Amino acid sequence: MSKPDFHSLAQPGIKGLKAYDPGLDLVALRRQAQEGGQFLVELGSNENSLGPSPRAREAMLECLHELHRYPDPMGGDLKLAIASCHGLGTDQIMLGNGSHELLMMIAQVFAGPGNDVVVSQYGFAVYALATQAAGAQLCVAPAFPREHAMPRGHDLEAIRRLVSYRTRIVYLANPNNPTGTWFSSGELAAFLSDVPTGTLVVVDEAYHEYVTDPALPSATRLLDAHPNLIVARTFSKAYGLAGLRLGFIAAHPELVAVMERVRESFNVNLPALAAAGAAIYDQDHIDWVRDQNAEARLLLAERLRERGLFVADSQTNFLLVDFGRDARSIEAALVERKVVPRPMGGYGLPTCLRITVGNIDENRRLMLALDEILA
Repeated sequence: MSKPDFHSLAQPGIKGLKAYDPGLDLVALRRQAQEGGQFLVELGSNENSLGPSPRAREAMLECLHELHRYPDPMGGDLKLAIASCHGLGTDQIMLGNGSHELLMMIAQVFAGPGNDVVVSQYGFAVYALATQAAGAQLCVAPAFPREHAMPRGHDLEAIRRLVSYRTRIVYLANPNNPTGTWFSSGELAAFLSDVPTGTLVVVDEAYHEYVTDPALPSATRLLDAHPNLIVARTFSKAYGLAGLRLGFIAAHPELVAVMERVRESFNVNLPALAAAGAAIYDQDHIDWVRDQNAEARLLLAERLRERGLFVADSQTNFLLVDFGRDARSIEAALVERKVVPRPMGGYGLPTCLRITVGNIDENRRLMLALDEILA
C-alpha cells in the first residue's frame, strides 16, 4: 500500500511552517564533552544557572510517590498561589506546558485566515510560528535601529501603525527576547489605550523576574483597565524549572474560559505543579537570583565591551552581543571549545550571538574562549 502525501493533507498554515529551532543538539554535545572529561558551558537557552529554590526541589521529591496518579486537571492549588502573589482572581489564570504552549494557543483560538497578527522585528520566534500555524497574516513592524537607546527594541508607535480592523493579536515581549530591551509601564498603558478593544495585546513577561528597572512593573496591574490584555509568564527562567515545563497567562476571566475549551486535559504534570507551588512562595530565592544575575550581567557586559563588542543593555539573564561581522565562525569556535551560545541568523541578526549570563565559572570559560578566538 502506498503512503499518502502527508504534506498535501496538512492545513494551509502548516504546509509552509518550519518547526521551532531549539539550536544545537545539546544532548549530543554534553555527551561528547563528558566523554572527553570536560563539562559543557551551556549559554544558549537562557536557563537559570543558579538553579531552582530548594523548596521546589523538596516539593517535587515529595510528590514522586504519587506518579501513578493524574495531576490536578485544573491546577487549583497553583492557581491559588499565583493569584495570591499577583493580586489576581483564580478565574483570571490559565496554566500551560510552558508559556510556549499558551502563546501558540492564543493564536489557535483567536486568529485565523483573514486576520492579522502584529509583531515587532526581532521579536520571539514563537509569535511567527503561532501566526502561521493559525493561518493568519503576520505583520512585522520595524524595530528601533541599533543606534537607538533601546537597540533593536520594540517601537510601539510603529507597531500601532500596523494595527487595523483585521488585527486580532499583537504580541509584545517585555523584556524582549532576543534583544534584552524593554519599554516602560507608562508606554505600555498609552499603547493599550490606543488599541481597539477587539485587538488582543499579549505581553510576554518570561524574563520579568530578572527586571531591576523600577519603571517596569508587571503588566498584570493593567488587566482591570484593559480587558483585551493578556500577560504571559513562565517558571522556566528565573524560577529555574525549565525541565518541568510550566507557564501561565493572566487575562480577563471570560477570555480564559474561551481558551479553556481547547486546553489539553492534564497539560501540566504533577511534579511541575508541586515544584512551582513551592517556588512561587520562596521570594527570598527569587530576589537572590535577580540580584546575582544583575551583578553578573553588568560585569559580563563590561568585559565584552572592553573587547570592542557592541552589547545592548538588558533587563534579562542574557546579552545580545554584536561582533560586527558574520558570527557563525565565532559560534563554531566557541562550540569547539565546549561553550554554546545561541546563533541569531534566524532572527535576521547574523552578526550577533545571544549569550546567557552564567555563573562565575561559566562566564570565565566564555571569556577565556572568546579571548582565544578574537586574538
